[in-house]
Amino acid sequence: MPFVELDTSLLASRVPPGLEKRLCAATAAILNKPEDRVNVTVRSGLAMVVNGSAEPSAQLLVSSIGVVGTAKENHGHSARFFEFLTKELDLAKDRIIIRFFPLECWQIGKKGTVMTFL
Repeated sequence: MPFVELDTSLLASRVPPGLEKRLCAATAAILNKPEDRVNVTVRSGLAMVVNGSAEPSAQLLVSSIGVVGTAKENHGHSARFFEFLTKELDLAKDRIIIRFFPLECWQIGKKGTVMTFL
């Protein structure tokens, strides 16, 4: 059950319409998870500084169970997320940061319980 949060300083008018749906589909493909299990949030117009600069930027937070826990996994994921984000947001790679957080089943609540028991 991946959770993807995209924060950007781009104004909402500069964020392509439907980005959240395309990011959902891309995340499912990149992490090899069903699209109906992917959760996406896009926040725009934020005051942000990346690499010491307030020029337009984005930060992507990717959290999931079982697929973002190693450097080797995230090396591949990073390349594919960067390809998607640079194209969609028209930002250079040095204006984008990605953070990966592995999750455990007991850290996600759903249907009144946690994923461990589903």
